[in-house]
Amino acid sequence: MKLNHIKKQAGLTLIEVTLVIAVLLGLISVLFIGVSAYREGSNRANCILNISNVQKAVRSYQNLYELNVGGALTTDVIIGTGKMLESTPTCPSGGEYDTADVVPAIGTPYLTCSKSADEDGAHRPKSTSGW
Repeated sequence: MKLNHIKKQAGLTLIEVTLVIAVLLGLISVLFIGVSAYREGSNRANCILNISNVQKAVRSYQNLYELNVGGALTTDVIIGTGKMLESTPTCPSGGEYDTADVVPAIGTPYLTCSKSADEDGAHRPKSTSGW
């Protein structure tokens, strides 16, 4: 008895190739969404860190020159070469910083970000009790 061997062609059909490409594109898009969310979270953390650093510089200046809460204070005496902070901080998300004109009370930040009003206060520190 003679058996007929049917050769099956190796390879993928057009539908299989399209499906593989669609799955890969879906995975890549999820990766890009995750990276952008991570970047925004990092920018928020950097902004809050800038606010914290300026607050610590204000407290150091206040202690060094024995200023009272409510005393006049400008950023040019805190920020600059050889001062409490070397350079003016900038918000990594493009926000603008507003400063108080006086030494703030304990727990009140000297610097606020314009982005703290946006995005449900994302650029606002949750607690300033240790500052």
